Amino acid sequence: MDIRDDIREFLTTRRARLTPADLGLPDFGGRRRVAGLRREEVALVAGVSVEYYVRLERGNATGVSASVLEGVARALRLDDAEVQHLHDLVRAANDGAAPARRRARPRTQAIRPGMQQLLDAMHGIPVVVQSGRLDVVGVNALGRALFSELFDSPRQPANFARYLFLDPRAPRFYRQWDDSAQQIVALLRAEAGRAPRDRDLSDLVGELATCSDTFRALWASHDVREHRTGVKAVTHPLVGEIDLSFEALDVSTERGLQLIAFTAEPGSASDGALRLLASWAASEPAAASVDRRTAGTGG
Repeated sequence: MDIRDDIREFLTTRRARLTPADLGLPDFGGRRRVAGLRREEVALVAGVSVEYYVRLERGNATGVSASVLEGVARALRLDDAEVQHLHDLVRAANDGAAPARRRARPRTQAIRPGMQQLLDAMHGIPVVVQSGRLDVVGVNALGRALFSELFDSPRQPANFARYLFLDPRAPRFYRQWDDSAQQIVALLRAEAGRAPRDRDLSDLVGELATCSDTFRALWASHDVREHRTGVKAVTHPLVGEIDLSFEALDVSTERGLQLIAFTAEPGSASDGALRLLASWAASEPAAASVDRRTAGTGG
């Protein structure tokens, strides 16, 4: 992944979605050669010279200060996830310009036995732990039952992005597949900013871009997103439709991992379906079947 290209494309795509009216600037008409704002309009609102902003948009982030990034973020109306992504990209670009600087330790791709013991003790809700590249590195029994198709693939560890874009069953499982696809790509794009030299992540992106036109188009949008809370509407092959809320928590003792817990509204049809799935998962034949599917996941 080329950090200079990522900076350029991220800033140009953010600039393209705005108009002068969005920033309270006059529009004197005339034909615009590019969609959205002109570079000089961004520079004006950001409080920097046009030359300085052009240099940044071309990917030259050497010596860019936090105050300049704040001004650019304000001009481009970046949300919190986008602001963090811009800082990550600039930090990565400057790390590349100074290779002697100490590198951050590698991101964790497995969980401790104590964490797995905690997951196993959580019987009533599906729980997964995923890495930044969306590998499943930990899961409890109900989580395995909920995402059973995810673990059918011989490719291990199980990966949410690979399942969603490459498994033909995924559009049936995710009732809002388009929204899920956008979220998955936005999460991977944010992770690429945090860990631009992650070879496994680069390989995954390359695989998905080669095999999925939809992924390739979404990746080019440079959208980023945080993964904190939301709703998943799924159709499970055994118990049918389930609407689940999720909460994602960073695992403070394991760098780069998130614990995601799913719940259904008490007393709802989804709650009943989840209870039925939990009963199935607790049965000895079902548990044995799921264990065979998840062998080698690291969870």
